[in-house]
Amino acid sequence: QVQLVESGGGSVQAGGSLRLSCAASRYKYTNKNCIAWFRQAPGKEREGVAAIYTGGGSTYYADSVKGRFTISQDNAKNTVYLQMNSLNSEDTAMYYCAAAPRPGGPCMLLPAYEYEYNYWGQGTQVTVSS
Repeated sequence: QVQLVESGGGSVQAGGSLRLSCAASRYKYTNKNCIAWFRQAPGKEREGVAAIYTGGGSTYYADSVKGRFTISQDNAKNTVYLQMNSLNSEDTAMYYCAAAPRPGGPCMLLPAYEYEYNYWGQGTQVTVSS
């Protein structure tokens, strides 16, 4: 059974940073897949924030996080990271990582493509206080 496990969430003040990790078991990030981070705040729809194509390292970001968040992969550790800087209260949400088989990319973050992500983690909470 494939498992994606997120970690690294927590509480931080506005302007601070956090790094989230998504570790996979029985799933190789070295395959040509998309690994993405989604988030969902209370009362809001789920939003794709960043994705990486593990076949070549191409990255994709939502406009709301461009320039502040960086997604990266460590194949040796079978882990994808989301470095989040300059956090603000709008970033408060439950963050999930998800995997989609998508040979050749690109990785899609729009809601219409969420169905492609067939493995999901349980989520890690990020709370930003002002």
